[in-house]
Amino acid sequence: MTVIRQEDFIASVAGALQYISYYHPVDYITSLAKAYEREESHAAKDAMAQILINSRMCAEGHRPICQDTGIVNAFVKVGMDVRFEAAAGAPALGLQEMVDEGVRRAYLDPDNKLRASILADPAGARKNTKDNTPAVVSVELVQGATVEVTVAAKGGGSEAKSKFAMLNPSDSVVEWVLKTVPTMGAGWCPPGMLGIGIGGTAEKAMLLAKQSLMDPIDIQELIARGPRDHCRVNLSMRVAVVGPAGPITSSRTGSTGPT
Repeated sequence: MTVIRQEDFIASVAGALQYISYYHPVDYITSLAKAYEREESHAAKDAMAQILINSRMCAEGHRPICQDTGIVNAFVKVGMDVRFEAAAGAPALGLQEMVDEGVRRAYLDPDNKLRASILADPAGARKNTKDNTPAVVSVELVQGATVEVTVAAKGGGSEAKSKFAMLNPSDSVVEWVLKTVPTMGAGWCPPGMLGIGIGGTAEKAMLLAKQSLMDPIDIQELIARGPRDHCRVNLSMRVAVVGPAGPITSSRTGSTGPT
């Protein structure tokens, strides 16, 4: 049995959220830099150059990449041989409470305070919680004696552009995406990245889509290897007309029916 101190878990969540506020993932920077090299439009190259310059400035200055620091999504895998332990005299917290405390510390950090966007009672009083809690926590119980936490801060240009559809078995996922993307307007943050979840129940498909965006960006490698993942390659090639570099697509597939 592995004992994980509650305080260590909270501090790790807070540290991770501060980290992603000013560092882009390496695969993102690498993919965008390669797209910049391939791009022929001067206007598009200028736009990508601005993103890359902004990314470097934020990394060096430890300041948010975007002013919209989003709603926190935490994907937590908890090993069945793990036990959380509170410090002496401290109350034992549930997993949601621990993640929320990590969010609170990260967003109120005086050295790099992040914008709080979460409302309490969104259909009523709509008062800002002031610390960006609560987070959206997805938990998976797995074998082992470790805990893995993946965090994402989904801003309005990302989270608010989510789309869902129940398609018939004969419908084309690719055609639905091609029809839907132009309706999203210009409010999503460039360069666009599409996460697609297929199968399962409604909530399972949406979760798969969100989790797919945590995967490495490898669409150019897929294209170079050939049509092994026809859906993703087809989407990348056909949706590219929407923007200069084209969306970088990821997808995950769940079960084809309720579980």
